Order: sequence, then C-alpha cells, then structure tokens
Amino acid sequence: LDPDDCLAQMILHELCHSLIEGVESLDLADFGLDNDSERDVTREHACLRLQAWLTEKYGLRQALAPTTDFRSYYDDLPEDPLADDGDPATVAAKLGAARSEEAPWAPHLREGLEATAKILNVARQLGAADPKAEKPPIWSELRH
Repeated sequence: LDPDDCLAQMILHELCHSLIEGVESLDLADFGLDNDSERDVTREHACLRLQAWLTEKYGLRQALAPTTDFRSYYDDLPEDPLADDGDPATVAAKLGAARSEEAPWAPHLREGLEATAKILNVARQLGAADPKAEKPPIWSELRH
C-alpha cells in the first residue's frame, strides 16, 4: 500500500467498477475487466468519473481520490465529471450513476458515503492526526 491509500477509497473504487459493469458482473473476477492490458482503460476512466461524481456531493472527492496510475486523469476531471466533454467514458459513467440509485447498491452506497463524510468531519474537528504519517490525514482534503 501507498502512504495515502485508504481502505474506504479502495472499497468505493471497486463499488464504482461494479456500477459501471452492472449487476451481471458481480460474480466475475475483477467484474470481467482486464487489468493487465489497455483493453479496459475507457472503463477505468468511467469508474473514475463515477467515483468523482458520487463523492463530490459529500465533499469527499479529494479525500477519497484514487492513488493509482490514473490519479492524474481523476485530478483533471471537470467540476461535473458527468458533463459531456467528448470522453467516451462519460456515457458509461452516467449509466453507473443511474445504477447507483437501484438495488443492490441503493440505499447502502449513499448511506455509506454520508456516514464516511460525518466520520471524517468529526476527525477533522477533533484535530486527529498521526504525527508519524508522511502525508496529512485524508480529512484534511474534505470540502466544507
């Protein structure tokens, strides 16, 4: 793991993959994606757009940002990551966003994001920090 890895972000990212690929992918290894080639880069980009969109409304977009090789793509996304900017990943991201309001993801995903935002806000308010950490805590990235 990298120093800025966060289990909540990793789980959210995998949930976003499941939303992009659909319920039929839940029984497949890696949701049917090929992580060893460039075949599914557009699907990865769609996942990142969806992750940014889901987290933005809770002020978690930077706090739960990916730490992978695709971080620069994520950081360069527009304020509205589902806005049509000509990226083919946008269509799949919009479909994933619609799925997020359906079972089996809803209402659990929304409730989890709400709870995460509350917990990180309390940690920030208390000034919680690890003095030995190489990077600031993720709650320092919360939007108010």
